[in-house]
Amino acid sequence: MKYDLRGVCGSFDLRGEYVIGVPFGTGHINDTFAVTFDQSGTRVRYIVQRVNTNVFKQPEQLMENFERVTSHIREKIRLERAGNPATRHRTLELVPAKDGRPFVRDGEGNFFRCYCFVENARTYDILETPEQAFEAASAFGCFQNDLADLEGRLNETIPDFHNTVSRLAALERAAKEDRAGRLAAVGPELDFIRRRGADCSKLLDLQAAGEITERTTHNDTKLNNVLIDDLTGSGCCVIDLDTVMPGLPHYDFGDMVRTGTSPALEDERDLSKVVMRFGMFEALLRGYLAGAGNFLSPLEKSLLPFAGRLITLETAIRFLTDYLEGDVYFRIHRPEHNLDRCRTQIALVRSMEEQSDAMQRLTEEMMK
Repeated sequence: MKYDLRGVCGSFDLRGEYVIGVPFGTGHINDTFAVTFDQSGTRVRYIVQRVNTNVFKQPEQLMENFERVTSHIREKIRLERAGNPATRHRTLELVPAKDGRPFVRDGEGNFFRCYCFVENARTYDILETPEQAFEAASAFGCFQNDLADLEGRLNETIPDFHNTVSRLAALERAAKEDRAGRLAAVGPELDFIRRRGADCSKLLDLQAAGEITERTTHNDTKLNNVLIDDLTGSGCCVIDLDTVMPGLPHYDFGDMVRTGTSPALEDERDLSKVVMRFGMFEALLRGYLAGAGNFLSPLEKSLLPFAGRLITLETAIRFLTDYLEGDVYFRIHRPEHNLDRCRTQIALVRSMEEQSDAMQRLTEEMMK
């Protein structure tokens, strides 16, 4: 292992004796480990993560957001939901460093954080039932609702993270520069994205006109970023809070649709398997609206089906950009991994476009 986890853990305010640390999860960006401590004969697990500072260039600001968000939700639970066992894992619980800060730097300059392991819950890369989709979407909707009264604007940990216009401009620069010599291989994918360029500014234009409102949002609502309780099957805790910052609620719902409606993995090479399952979309929509409450305007609600297409298109743009730049952002496991990911997103956009009228009708029915 390239990090001294025992030494890193020694700088956090952890009790007991360090037993072991092993890699954990399937994230693309940070290095994540499950570490086990022996506390008077009881084995207790924690999550330790090395934050990727090539991606998150101001990690102190990131951890300021992390601490503010989790503290706000914990206080809300204490005041509003006392005694409800369903809230026991409602938010992550940071373990501070021994110096009181919410992070540790090792001797090599690596940036680490630690939080309690949520036991008896798991994530799903592919949702298996509409009930799971409902619960996951409800958890994300509740997360937004919990933070609707958070005072003060959070730091932008990645500026323009969901600015689809900027993402498209970055793709065009990557295509023009063609650093990795791959442009000739991506003609159909680039054409598909360019034909939908007008969609990229729709939400931003409405925000600029004051017709939709900036909120505190998660901004990376892959369905494997919410823990599902093993016992109850309910969505119990939203995780991966690195991108919690100011944004539009549509970004969160759109990524739920992107990751929750297809039965295929994000990098599936058999594109015939990539479809938007309408039943899953319906479950996500019902769950999200149930969790988010009434803070969305009628116009914001009406834009939810479009958000699914937009964020899926944006993700295709991001994967294709990284492929053209030589795979410098997303972790890959094969030479054309990012191109495969891009093609999967494009196939899913097509499926959503074919069902867009039905998605819109369903949304309007739920708004009545």
